[in-house]
Amino acid sequence: MCLFAILAAFAPRLALFFLWIFTPLVNSSFSSWMMPWLWPILGVIFLPFTTLMYVLVVGPLGETNIWGWVVVFLALLIDLRAYADAAANRQQIPGLGASAT
Repeated sequence: MCLFAILAAFAPRLALFFLWIFTPLVNSSFSSWMMPWLWPILGVIFLPFTTLMYVLVVGPLGETNIWGWVVVFLALLIDLRAYADAAANRQQIPGLGASAT
């Protein structure tokens, strides 16, 4: 379990892939959604931490409480921070900034 936590912290897409292959958590988390195969794929691509936390919060129990949603919201903030950091670093590379034409 500790090894999975380390993997999830540094490679959430890989951790979510392992969860999807070796456990039924991803399928049970999105089973009530329309097109349940599409949302995990989009989550892996665009919001990996949020999708991973959603699967870990909703998958085992089905329904969640406010603390589960707090965890998912914090994961969303981590994903948004990653996008903000990428945009800030892109501004530092010559020729890739917003003013490059």
